[in-house]
Amino acid sequence: MHVNLFEVAMGAVASLAVPFAAMGVAGKPVDTPRLPLAETVEIAATAIDYPLPGEFLLDARPATAPSMKIETPAFRIMKRQVSLADYERCVTDGACRPADARPNPLDVPVTGVNWLDAQAYASWYSRGTGANWRLPTALEAAVAAGERFGGESFTAQADDPANPAVRWLRRYREEAASKRPPDPEPKPRGHYGPNSIGIEDFGGNVWEWTSTCYQRVTLSGDRKTVLSTTENCGVHVLEGRHRAYMSNFVRDGKSGGCAVGTPPENLGFRLVRDADFPLIAWADARLRSLLGQHSTPF
Repeated sequence: MHVNLFEVAMGAVASLAVPFAAMGVAGKPVDTPRLPLAETVEIAATAIDYPLPGEFLLDARPATAPSMKIETPAFRIMKRQVSLADYERCVTDGACRPADARPNPLDVPVTGVNWLDAQAYASWYSRGTGANWRLPTALEAAVAAGERFGGESFTAQADDPANPAVRWLRRYREEAASKRPPDPEPKPRGHYGPNSIGIEDFGGNVWEWTSTCYQRVTLSGDRKTVLSTTENCGVHVLEGRHRAYMSNFVRDGKSGGCAVGTPPENLGFRLVRDADFPLIAWADARLRSLLGQHSTPF
């Protein structure tokens, strides 16, 4: 797991390659100005114990989300959240709606954006860089969060009738969280520092949109068998200090949606960089070869 510093050089190579790429994402022409590639962190293939997102029911009562050992392939994700300045370039190009965020001279993450806004930015940024960018899945966000992964909020945990201590502990944690001083003002990127794998600001005061849809799952008595699943892709998962669920059009976490427990203070996002277009991929491999970095980038 390491930062891809070679992307600074890749930007120069890609800038020469993009004019030759006749088509961009989903067959759309590359019609935006050349954009710099965001710095990313490469995360190796790994397996984590992952609490599944969604609402889980057992005997018609809320149940604790099952946790599964899930493997994820390697991927690259932005080191920092998308900034307000970068998002405003998309607005200027007419590809994004203005964010519900006050102008800020500092390098702050964009906030006041919904899932649809994040999707629009990912498409625009992909066309402008010649690389493929998308929102992470909730699982990828959990892996990238490392030790800062919050998972479900405490109210999403089912009480155990046979163990009243579970309820007491849940209520104590909820009360402690509700007394946390509000801190809604976006901080300069890097304010919360990197986690152990180099991802900055995860778990700060900006929750991050993912591509994972909300689901409602009914479990059998053994908690291992799924009896039914209803998926709602009009609502998506956000990851941050705790997990939240928001309707696609919501820009303010405090105004509603499907968040459980203490609402998110701000809604923003970062993107995953997938395999590049063929010409960019060739330039990437060629640059690695010239630098003697056949398998291990900087």
